[in-house]
Parts: sequence; structure tokens; C-alpha cells
Amino acid sequence: MKKNLLFLLLIIFSFSAFSQGLGGNSTYQFLNSFANARIAALGGSAIASNDSDLNVAYQNPSLLMPQMNNQLSYNYVKMFADIGSGYAGFAKHFDKLGTFAAGIQYFSYGNFTKTTPDGQIQGTFTAGEYCYHVSYARKIKKINYGGNLKFINSNLETYNSFGVAIDLAASYYNPRQLTTYTAVISNLGTQLSTYRQGNYENLPLNVQLGFSKKFAHNPLRISLVAHNLQNLGNNLYQIANRNNRNISLETNEPIQEDFSITQEILSHLIVNTEVIFSRTFMFRFGYNYLRRREVGLFDNLGFSGFSWGFGLRVSKFNIAYARANYMINRSTDHFSITTNINDFYKKKKQ
Repeated sequence: MKKNLLFLLLIIFSFSAFSQGLGGNSTYQFLNSFANARIAALGGSAIASNDSDLNVAYQNPSLLMPQMNNQLSYNYVKMFADIGSGYAGFAKHFDKLGTFAAGIQYFSYGNFTKTTPDGQIQGTFTAGEYCYHVSYARKIKKINYGGNLKFINSNLETYNSFGVAIDLAASYYNPRQLTTYTAVISNLGTQLSTYRQGNYENLPLNVQLGFSKKFAHNPLRISLVAHNLQNLGNNLYQIANRNNRNISLETNEPIQEDFSITQEILSHLIVNTEVIFSRTFMFRFGYNYLRRREVGLFDNLGFSGFSWGFGLRVSKFNIAYARANYMINRSTDHFSITTNINDFYKKKKQ
């Protein structure tokens, strides 16, 4: 276990050596957005939530388990303007091989009016992005290993791009302490074809470590996720509308935004919790500091970066809802439904 952890840390720091900061330095950014209600309620990352959820397994393929055999899921989120996003997936387990899953993540940006530079209307066009994935996971000794193979297609008017990427993940669950430790490297890949000839762009690499703790005698599960570790020390960047707001009395020059060590650390952390009242009802809360800083209004942050949601089981279906807050009067509503085909077969047998 110690050797595996040391090897993982070496990989993370090697990525940090050549990675770039955030702020739009990569393409296919839709890969970092998840329609699933549970992930949204937990602040955007649920890689340490270990309880047989196919949607979480897409984000962390090492959590793909035999219990998910024949599990089917669909998710949808209504975003801003006419933008909509969704995910659908299915899992299948084979005793001698391991557990597999397949699915599609999509982003639809709606319809646009096409005009000439002087404003003459020429028609309409659409834009959308898609990710098709195949996942695999297997337990070796005490550690679960998993991976995603992703095929990416982006269509923006007449500009098209194709790409391929992989996710690599490992997780360890301690049943005595009810703790889960996870590590995920997402979107490690390249463009196969570019929007403009020869203009290759980076994919949104994301290196994460996660930890969760379920308490035996109360309904809480708390999780801590460290994300974008490939950008250690470079996760924060200057935001134009927050500079030049104050003038230095000594130099009479605008004061540029500065970052403290505390802010740098917090920018890598997502904190979330689940209140599990029963197997049929639970509440979820999350806080994402980086999201709060990036999209919250400077003078009125409100609940930017906070998210909440709930899950309930109705008959054979698990239904979930979440609301993620971005800025004042700007939030997204996420809806998810999951079921297992085996539950219908059991009823027929009885």
C-alpha cells in the first residue's frame, strides 16, 4: 500500500512539472462537467463516494463494482440559456473478467443565428459535444483498479474535432473503519483532429485524490477531494474585473490581485457530506472554493460555490435532484434516475 501511494505521488508531481494553469488553456472543457445530481450536490466531485453508484463510477472507474451488474442510469441538467447536458450509462459484470460499463456524455449548446459581419442573417446552426466511453474495473488483492477509454467528438458550427482520452483510477476501502481512499487521473489524451489544421490543444487533465469516512453510529458520510493537483501552486489566476479596484497610496498604481498560501490550498479542495437517513432517503451538501472564486460576483458572492441535493428510492428507481449555485440568480438543476434490470427479473421469478 505504501509503495503504491509513493508511486502515485511521483506521478502527480511529474504531471505538475509540465502542466499549465486553468483559465481556458485546454479544449473539451465539457469533460469536467457532470450532469449527475449526486456529483453536482457534492460540489462537482464524488470520487470517494463508495456505494455502488454507476454515475460516480464514470467519474472514478475504480468504483465500478460487481453489485452494479445490469444497472442503468440517465441524467440531465438544464443549464443557462438553451444549454442542456446529459449522461446515460449501463454496467455489466462477468465473473471471470471483471465489471464493464459503457455510456455517453453529451452537451447541447442550442440553436444559433448565423450572420455575416454586417448583420445579414444567413440561417441557423447548432453546436454540441459528445463523449463515448467504455469502462473496466477489477479488484486485485485489496485494491480496486479501473479505467475509462473515451472517444470525444466536438461539433461547433463548421468546426469539428475528434479526440481520445483515458482515465486511470485506484481505490481502497477499509470495512472496519468505513473509510475510502481514491486516486484518479482524468482526461489523459490528445486530439486526433483539430478545429484548425495543425492547431493541437491540451485536454483538461485533472489529477485528484479523495477520502471519505462513514460513521457507524450516525448518518453522516464526509468526504474531502483534492483536485487539479497537476496545477500545484498555479491553480489560481488573475481575474480582470477584480484587478485595478484599489489604488496604492504609495505608488498611486492599481493594486493587482494577490493570492495567499491559504487561498492556493483551498483552491484545490472540495468538501462534501451526505446525511444518510435510510436506504431510501438522503441529503447531500458540497462546497467548491475554486468555483466560488471563479464565477461569484466580487461584491456579492452569495451562495456561489455551494451546492445541495437529495436522493430517494421510489419502488425500483433511485431518483436524485441537485442545485449547484454559481452566482446570484444563476444556478443549475440536475435530475437523475437509476435502476437495476435485475430488480424486475426478481419480481417475475417470485
